[in-house]
Amino acid sequence: MSARPYSLTELMAVAAAREIHDGEVVFAGTGLPMLSAMLAQHTHAPGCCIIFEAGTVASQLAHLPMSVGDPRTLRGAATAAGLQEVFNYVLQAGRVDVGFLSGAQVDRYGNINSTSIGADPRRPQVRFSGSGGACDIACLARRTIIIAKHEKRRFPVSVDYVTSPGWLEGGDSRRRAGLIRGGPSAIVTTKAVMRFREDTKALYLESYHPGLTAQAVAEDTGFPIDIHGAVETPAPTPEELRILREEVDPERIFLA
Repeated sequence: MSARPYSLTELMAVAAAREIHDGEVVFAGTGLPMLSAMLAQHTHAPGCCIIFEAGTVASQLAHLPMSVGDPRTLRGAATAAGLQEVFNYVLQAGRVDVGFLSGAQVDRYGNINSTSIGADPRRPQVRFSGSGGACDIACLARRTIIIAKHEKRRFPVSVDYVTSPGWLEGGDSRRRAGLIRGGPSAIVTTKAVMRFREDTKALYLESYHPGLTAQAVAEDTGFPIDIHGAVETPAPTPEELRILREEVDPERIFLA
């Protein structure tokens, strides 16, 4: 990646931004989701509505916020309320099209663990911060996009603790559990873009990042993954890079 005219963060931001469609309501968290949502709004999805957990709806960002509570999220917002209003009247009402999520572990069905590592959650080897609002987003958004560091230990066959449900056990198990909408649609990692089969809901490799191979990605995944038909992840265009660097994050808050 170092020999290419873009960084890994820029590649991931562009790949995630391309998942956003014009007119969609996007629940964006701090960091790369903000970069992606703002880039989408400046390029192919000018009508996307960005909302933040701290309480702003339909932000028209001029400067990249440092967090979801940054006052810069208030610019041009249709609503400046609070966490409860965003979750109650926007997310729980089914108005969020896509939400961004992350965690310590992600399994083959997109279940996320951000609670603990270890077989017994009462006596964990490692304790994490927990759900925050991630479980709500995983259950109630129309679809989710997962951002993750790609390491074998982070992609086990099954997560140690289901903090945020994906497709649960695959197939129609999510719907049978009462989750009538949503589910993960893509995972953008530091090595690849992965998606879920329509019938089984199992992960498959859509693309591997430049400089890697499909086999290399498979070898760094903790479960067998279908790599048939995988292609190289499309590189950012010069215009996407210009907007990211000059308009979205000229201060290099997250691009540095």
